[in-house]
Amino acid sequence: MDTRFAISTYPDAVEISKKLDALIKSPIYSISREALAHYERTYFDESCPLSKTMIGEAKHYIPGGVQHNLAFNHPFPLVMKKAEGAYLYDIDGHRYFDFLQAGGPTVLGSNPPSVREKVVELLQDGGPSTGLFHEYEYKLAKKVCESIPSVEMFRMFNSGSEACMAAIRVARLATGRKNIIKMGGAYHGWSDQLAYGIRLPGTKGIQAHGVPSYLFKHTQEFFPNNLDALERTLRLNKLRGGTAAVFIEPVGPESGTRPLDKNFNKEVERLCHAYHALLVFDEVVTGFRIGMAGAQGYFGVSPDLTVFGKVIAGGYPGAGGLGGKQDYMKYLAAGIQTGDKIHKALVGGTMAATPLSCVAGYYTLEEIDKSDACKRAGLMGDRLTKGLQTLIEKHSLPFVAFNQGSICHLETVGTMHFSVNWKKPWTIPHVIAETAKRKKEMEYMGAAYMAEGLVTLAGSRLYTSAAYTEEMIDESLKAFDRVFSQIECIKD
Repeated sequence: MDTRFAISTYPDAVEISKKLDALIKSPIYSISREALAHYERTYFDESCPLSKTMIGEAKHYIPGGVQHNLAFNHPFPLVMKKAEGAYLYDIDGHRYFDFLQAGGPTVLGSNPPSVREKVVELLQDGGPSTGLFHEYEYKLAKKVCESIPSVEMFRMFNSGSEACMAAIRVARLATGRKNIIKMGGAYHGWSDQLAYGIRLPGTKGIQAHGVPSYLFKHTQEFFPNNLDALERTLRLNKLRGGTAAVFIEPVGPESGTRPLDKNFNKEVERLCHAYHALLVFDEVVTGFRIGMAGAQGYFGVSPDLTVFGKVIAGGYPGAGGLGGKQDYMKYLAAGIQTGDKIHKALVGGTMAATPLSCVAGYYTLEEIDKSDACKRAGLMGDRLTKGLQTLIEKHSLPFVAFNQGSICHLETVGTMHFSVNWKKPWTIPHVIAETAKRKKEMEYMGAAYMAEGLVTLAGSRLYTSAAYTEEMIDESLKAFDRVFSQIECIKD
């Protein structure tokens, strides 16, 4: 197993949780209203007229003006024209440090030439899709299986959401059970059954608008880092048909925004074995970002099924897949007789595993492997986080910065650290109101970062890539410093 990993020092989850507890109890510190108004006027309105005009027109044809949730930005989304390495460029000619990294997949940086050349070559020869088998379907699957010991077979889908849906069906067929347990706050795509307990632990179906509550009959959640809560649910499920699978993001909910104790995954694996439930690792973000062996390699865990997304197609379309042990993956056999008289999972996807996505994914993984990109990106994450911690101390702010390799977190208001306690239902309106208020402040902070040339994920998560250099990180920290110097306590 490849032992090169992006994480040099695993964060102290207990210490970080204490700091986040203190953050959500302290007054809100955010960009001053004077500074925000200045950014809105001089940068967005005056310096980004082409973006403003295009988004204004797009709202007539696209709900909200954008096709992807990550594209939203206060006061309006900016329109990007070029992506190159660690930088993005908008249609008004501005350059930005790209800490969004398309939501995480571009470990090599945006649009690496070594991958792009192979994609162009493919397009010239055979086009993006034929609906029939292509040699790179085999090459990509072989590369994934050779990289991650628990993955004996691999099947592509169009997204991580689809792969999670397939994992549920495989788990139910393999075990004959229906119940699915997930960690509260974790995001496993937007399918009906997994739109439960998302973003904040304990929310159950509160945020699943448009999903009938009866669809959650066989879905439960447990609180992060709470093994007792997980085992109670597993034990209770024995009385109602057993548990088919336990889903987990290995670094913690929302890509480690609420970090897990380092030994937590091993204990979850132990409980899954004890209760005969499949362990499903959602490595949509961590797969090939923490290391070539995934987060499971780092934690020394062998899940039964692994969900992939984002990087599996190198940032190109068709970014999803499910891998696992042969005994379970046989339920995904497509039209081939496996010798077992079993029911096959109903899955599909005409545009899954296109030649384009498989070529891009294969050469991306080859380049990540060959160039030790995970470790290089992780070192840049370390440098960025240490720099942010220094700036937080310099400006005497209550902010919390930490990282799991190249997955970096800058919590300024702690929105994701809240939770819902159904034993105290009278507190739920307070939690909803408080998180809504803090989410707005995240948007304002995101606008300030953007105006200073920093593209982030919701103003609180930052991904580094192997395209960054120490000099780039240090230059970006100067921009963060300019924003931090304009922070004030926000009065209600």
